[in-house]
Amino acid sequence: MEKKKKIVILGGGLTGLSAAFYLQKQVNPDEAEITLLEASPRLGGKIQTVKRDGYTIERGPDSFLERKASAPELVRDLGLGDQLVNNATGRSYVLLKDGLHPIPGGAVMGIPTQLKPFAASGLFSLPGKIRAAGDFLLPKGEMTGDQSLGRFFRRRLGNEVVENLIEPLLSGIYAGDIDQLSLMSTFPQFHKTEQEHRSLILGMKKSMPASSQKHDPSRKKGIFQTLTSGLESLVDALEKSLHSVDVRKNTKALALSHTNGRYHLQLSGGTAIEADAVIMAVPHETAAALFQENEFDYFRKMPSTSVANVALIFPKENVKMSKEGTGFVISRNAGYSITACTWTNKKWPHTAPENKTILRAYVGKAGDDTIPDRSDEELVRIVMEDLKKTMDITGMPEDYVVSRWKKAMPQYNVGHKEEIAKIYEYTSRTYPGLFLTGASFEGVGLPDCIDQGKKAVANVRGFLEK
Repeated sequence: MEKKKKIVILGGGLTGLSAAFYLQKQVNPDEAEITLLEASPRLGGKIQTVKRDGYTIERGPDSFLERKASAPELVRDLGLGDQLVNNATGRSYVLLKDGLHPIPGGAVMGIPTQLKPFAASGLFSLPGKIRAAGDFLLPKGEMTGDQSLGRFFRRRLGNEVVENLIEPLLSGIYAGDIDQLSLMSTFPQFHKTEQEHRSLILGMKKSMPASSQKHDPSRKKGIFQTLTSGLESLVDALEKSLHSVDVRKNTKALALSHTNGRYHLQLSGGTAIEADAVIMAVPHETAAALFQENEFDYFRKMPSTSVANVALIFPKENVKMSKEGTGFVISRNAGYSITACTWTNKKWPHTAPENKTILRAYVGKAGDDTIPDRSDEELVRIVMEDLKKTMDITGMPEDYVVSRWKKAMPQYNVGHKEEIAKIYEYTSRTYPGLFLTGASFEGVGLPDCIDQGKKAVANVRGFLEK
């Protein structure tokens, strides 16, 4: 009788959990043993939900794009489909020095696709609007390699559109510097659009469905989804579903070696485990510590940004807003410490009682790692000072939740895709059966992590079936 294969998954964040879930479905427990190792006391990584007194507050990500099918599909696979809810739609704004300005209708990731809303917007000066119209005349870029998002968009649309709209929208997703972030690792579709259509604006307009080009204020269903029970319920459901997986928390891999076609992992607590295949779904810094070779130097120098978010809870009557909507992002030239704010109870009505208001503000920028070191009281003070400049707030919050994420946002800077490709190629030759995956590699969003977990499962199955 053939000996059982042993598969080890390092990391119990969403990528590792997704890999365990789909691997369990696809391998016969009589033929393979699956072990998941997580260094911390809990699974789920940055997915954490605080539930108390009728509030549902996310410490980490609060939603995912519905159109990226892997996330709603996983939710339904786990029997949680009845808890899926879309965000309420409403105006989103950009905060400049002179106040809140609506994001122009038809703007896709800040790229204008409708003339009238863009021309009427107070976000840009007349020279800025004329410069953006230059996109219609400019030739397509000749650069074939990678470049920064900032360089790409400044060339197409000019500095003003970048600084006042595109940068606040795009850099917030990665908590990064738009002039360092890689175009080909973050939004390669924009490069493709330019190459195929020459004009970025015309290309985006042509590629969009006609229905999405019309601004409809009455539309109540947004493009994002979450769970009414909080995203941590997804993690709980995944954990409960892993009936054929040996899940070990508080267990860290300290060393890894590969001899005679098998992997040997030295673990915390003086234990060890062997494996035929390994899925390494850990941050790049953690992976770097397990390898000595120079081929992994990119992991050692690849930066991660530290961020925090502060959820403030008020009686509804204590917060008066001059604008109706779901939140705002902030131009980095506006002189604020916060980078964005979500009017959470408006965007997600299920998260608070009707007589309460939740304001969730984001703090932390590329190049500033001091944010997580500040006290709760200091972070609340910083946020309150900024928010009081934009809305009428009476008194202090009656409750708050401060969440810190140190070195939590991997930065896909220029050249990232090529560097990761080199590492994949090296590991496939030197460490057959070991697969690197997760938010440090091919996408930071929840669906991206699920997709990477699925891809790792396919790679493991292909390797073991050789």
